[in-house]
Amino acid sequence: MRYVVTMFSPKKLYDWMGVGGCGLLALLAIPASGMGGDVTLESAGVRAGFSANQSGKDFYQAEAAVNWKLPWGWDLGRSFYLQSRLDGSVGWLGDRAANAAIGTIGPTLLLSREHLPISLEGGSGPTVMTRSQFGSKDFGIPLQFTSHVGLNWDMTSHWRLGYRFQHMSNAGLSRHNPGLNMNVFGLSYLF
Repeated sequence: MRYVVTMFSPKKLYDWMGVGGCGLLALLAIPASGMGGDVTLESAGVRAGFSANQSGKDFYQAEAAVNWKLPWGWDLGRSFYLQSRLDGSVGWLGDRAANAAIGTIGPTLLLSREHLPISLEGGSGPTVMTRSQFGSKDFGIPLQFTSHVGLNWDMTSHWRLGYRFQHMSNAGLSRHNPGLNMNVFGLSYLF
């Protein structure tokens, strides 16, 4: 019985969330019925966040982010639409002991409903940091995977306010894999 509990622990789930982007990429490879088009710039903005639990206390992050709308989208009926995007960000991650530059790029899916200014998003992608050791917190290696789920509010036709819960870990690629959970808030301009 102990094995079953360990097999499905929250830490194992977080580790696999980091590689969940592979499944998301496979989904994006499925051709969308009746959709064609180009990759277009959807939005650009800033995000900032803080650690979501005690294990990552004193961690903060700030970044500039850009989102590209990909040509794949799915009409789900009842006015719901699922849009694929490519998200990229560059910024800073730090705690009281150290600072690092950080960059992430990866696919995201955005679920929206016609005439509703609220949307849900989720995504995952590889993350590179300029350091992996922050005081007593050792992330193991500079390559991490960041997964997120979030909620957006399109305040006007050009401004979006967002919140995301994100988890970063190295998906078990290193002996040290503490992970980091963050609450991240963003403001972006919609093109």
